[in-house]
Amino acid sequence: MSSPAKMKPTDISILIATVNGSGSQSANMILAKSLFRMGLPVATKNVFPSNIAGLPTWFSIRVNSNGFLGRRLHNDIVIAKNPQTVADDLRSVAPTGIFIFDREMKLSIEASQALDEWNLKRRNQNLVPAWPVSFREIVDKAAPAISMRKVLSNMVYVGFLSELLNIDDTTVQSVVADQFYGKESVIDINNRVITIGREVATLKEAENFNYEHAPYNLKAIKLGEAVKRNQKPIFIDGNSAAALGALVGGCTVFAWYPITPATSLAESFSEFSEQVHGEQNKAAVLQSEDELSAITTVIGAGWAGSRAMTATSGPGLSLMSEAAGLSYFAEIPAVIWDVQRAGPSTGLPTRTSQGDIQSAFTLSHGDTQPVVLVPATPGECFEFAELAFDLAEELQTIVIVLSDLDLAMNYYTENEFQLPTREYRRGKVLSVTDLEKVEEFARYRDVDNDGITYRTLPGTQHPRAAYFTRGSGHTDNASYSENGEVYARLLDRLKKKIEQNQKLLPEPELHGTAHSADIGLVFFGSTTQIISELQDELSRHETKTCWLRIRALPLHPEIGAFLDQCKKVVVLEQNRDGQMFHLLRQKFPQYAQKMFSARQYDGLPAAAEIFLSQIIDLTPPDRTEVSR
Repeated sequence: MSSPAKMKPTDISILIATVNGSGSQSANMILAKSLFRMGLPVATKNVFPSNIAGLPTWFSIRVNSNGFLGRRLHNDIVIAKNPQTVADDLRSVAPTGIFIFDREMKLSIEASQALDEWNLKRRNQNLVPAWPVSFREIVDKAAPAISMRKVLSNMVYVGFLSELLNIDDTTVQSVVADQFYGKESVIDINNRVITIGREVATLKEAENFNYEHAPYNLKAIKLGEAVKRNQKPIFIDGNSAAALGALVGGCTVFAWYPITPATSLAESFSEFSEQVHGEQNKAAVLQSEDELSAITTVIGAGWAGSRAMTATSGPGLSLMSEAAGLSYFAEIPAVIWDVQRAGPSTGLPTRTSQGDIQSAFTLSHGDTQPVVLVPATPGECFEFAELAFDLAEELQTIVIVLSDLDLAMNYYTENEFQLPTREYRRGKVLSVTDLEKVEEFARYRDVDNDGITYRTLPGTQHPRAAYFTRGSGHTDNASYSENGEVYARLLDRLKKKIEQNQKLLPEPELHGTAHSADIGLVFFGSTTQIISELQDELSRHETKTCWLRIRALPLHPEIGAFLDQCKKVVVLEQNRDGQMFHLLRQKFPQYAQKMFSARQYDGLPAAAEIFLSQIIDLTPPDRTEVSR
């Protein structure tokens, strides 16, 4: 085996298979945070069931010194503690990976046969067989309280993997202390079990476990020496980042109805608001009776001058459709944060997706066109949460932010957030002083010929300040009208104010030179995390790439210039029908023949390997769609 100095960059993917409700989340996060505190680029993926305890759950951790942190299809280390999934877990092991399982699991005949066949195959290949560990026996000796043994058994693999991966014991203990802050007895017992887990990894029975045949000489690698990607890194999920951004962005009303995977955003916002402002002065956080009540509360607060938002997922977004049209047509600022999940209907409520693109961009009936922002990282969740309020007020419209479950609920290594130094952009709001200077105030008149009209806020003490807010046909001065010409001009102005002020929206991000690349990659949202790895793999196939990341809708004109320069374009997304692909072809039909669609829609986080296989297959010029 090569010496550690000549090895490839560190890349370790760990998969932990447990039972939902077994208390594994705390153990998994302790392990992930310990790796993070060693200065390593790390990301997590949590695949959990939507209904009851007892069903399978998987938690993966990837450490990669190049910053490739997307999901891998096969894992270097698999910890199996769920007898229901042993056969699947065996298939998820990389060719030279390690399989560690709970010796005391009661396996089915099929699972036992699968394990025996796997061990036989490994021995024939002179590779490491499965390694049994007696989790319960270890915990029974360490934990006197029976009630704690089930949860504490997960700490055994924390210690076990800490020893295998050379995770510093002091680092692990600091994470445990933070995880169970103020509970000294809990901290002590968890550290005790972790220590025993370390000892298990060095027991005599481990002599048969040949490290030289593992994917790395794990005992020799010092993970802490991997490249540090950030000077001031933090470890955070997208929902928490969005909650912080909303708080910084001046949100004072947050109305919501519980739904996975958006609930934690509302809960985090409430918690952060109380920490910053105190119990008496925090923002109004309202758990509404349903999604329709939530969005109408937001619209009412926006009409009154507050910065207001709601958080939901696809089913909730559908229910908000009619009221969203009121925000758009009456020109009232409102923000919806949509954490996408797999549908239709209830679908897979705890699986990720990018399936709300077209519904969000045309939300409500009639001719509507909301502004849509698409963050790709927790950092952008923070940034776009603040930006959404500025855009909603400047453009006097509804702004929808499209996150997804993968980005929202999983943890990523991110740069420390920077507090904004500029003031809020409130847009065209007339004060008493402003009203004194004008002869007439017409709420829906385009004075500046940019599509954006002036508004006043309720309570402005001036005789010209009052107006009717119209959700029906109306004239420039807000009087009721069913005149067809007046209505058509109004619809044209609503479209104009978005298109003519598109400079306010985030521009697409470009990388590489399009005219010298074989393929241009177009993508958005959480798919971003696999792009560097995908490019690296494509380069091994002698394919040069450039890329463009979409960050907002309507589509920016610069995207057309990119498409024009590319020889071939592949649009990557996580939905069945290639929704962004079709929006691009509709907007830029002249480039339709060079555009291809690659998709993943199994509800699992994006994997570079899945998109790689599709892109390699894109050879016939008339083949515009491949999927997996």
